[in-house]
Amino acid sequence: MDAVVLGGGGLTGRCAVWDLAESGVFDGIRVADLDRGLADTAARKAPGSTHVTSHTVDVRDRAALVDLLRGARVCVNAVQYNFNLDVMEGCLAAGVEYLDFGGLFHMTKRQLALHDRFLAAGLLAVPGMGQVPGISNILAAAATDDLVTVDSIMIRDGWRDFTCGAPPVVFTWSPSTFLDEMVLPAMVWEDGAYREMPAMSGGEEYEFPEPIGRTRLYRTLHSEPATFPDSFRSKGLRHCEWREGGPGIDVLQLLAALGLGSDRPVEVRGHAVAPKEVLLALLKREQLLGYPEGVQVEDREIVDVEVQGRDRSGPVTRHAYAAFRSKPEWGVAATEIAVGVCGSIAAILIAQGKALGKGVVPPELSMPPGPFREMLAARGVVTRICPPEPPLRLTDITSTQRD
Repeated sequence: MDAVVLGGGGLTGRCAVWDLAESGVFDGIRVADLDRGLADTAARKAPGSTHVTSHTVDVRDRAALVDLLRGARVCVNAVQYNFNLDVMEGCLAAGVEYLDFGGLFHMTKRQLALHDRFLAAGLLAVPGMGQVPGISNILAAAATDDLVTVDSIMIRDGWRDFTCGAPPVVFTWSPSTFLDEMVLPAMVWEDGAYREMPAMSGGEEYEFPEPIGRTRLYRTLHSEPATFPDSFRSKGLRHCEWREGGPGIDVLQLLAALGLGSDRPVEVRGHAVAPKEVLLALLKREQLLGYPEGVQVEDREIVDVEVQGRDRSGPVTRHAYAAFRSKPEWGVAATEIAVGVCGSIAAILIAQGKALGKGVVPPELSMPPGPFREMLAARGVVTRICPPEPPLRLTDITSTQRD
């Protein structure tokens, strides 16, 4: 039984590769990337790497993609979200089940339209199954399970970096996606309809558990509001939105304001140049994609899903948390671990037949919360639903993850 990780040499894809290899569930893991050098490195560093192989693939090449996927049990898609549909078409052709790390709302909506085709093929595809979206969706399902009505779901994400000697700017997630979040209007679900809100609007000072603490958050475009209104329709969901913030978000906002997140070409000395492509090339040249070798990474991230609704006794407000920290022995940040490990766990549950449903099914409906949270706990990742569970403690967030 094999797993394929597309974009497996990237910041989050490599963490999925290493966790899958460490789990021992799969007979083989195929690490594929457009950059063969990155795929080779990820495969070489994987625990028990004798059953991990590296491959070069361009997911826009349908024949090559299907050839790579054929015979695998599940595909973890860690490539840029713009190519999600290409990979899903490849999985349909190869008869392979699928998950990705997010579609930034609009792509997720397009992916959901493939539901009938995956259902007819007897396959499961899970869009947005990383950290956020991903564990945020699963926590929302767990926190609302016993509620009669759900009025509001607010997803908030905050981070803080304690790394000594870190560069002033470092990207631990796709800068292209981050820049899109800074530019594209946020989508808020309000009383049965979507409302477009300006990117980086709705600034609020929010108090996360320590060590994140007080953090300024903003609305940005995200995938949870793309699926929650349908998933929680029977409970009458009236309001849903996403907000995020932490060190570096002001830099992203400035880059976006300067137009460096734009795909629209400008003419420079007679050549048409896309500002975003220039920025991405500079980030790669300056080695600002992931922490440099030799830096002891030390950062934290907390996802807080606030649910308001009613149970049989009356009004209820709950906070569902997931707390992530860096893994210095892998040299990766909290976000990289969070996204890659959540994707790995979902792939394992799919391969073991424990995921729910066929077709294109979002995480809140396809991933069993209990087993998922247990597998996170085995990796040192703490989740809480308060009440009835006890609140997060500082030691829960600062304790060392599984080696």
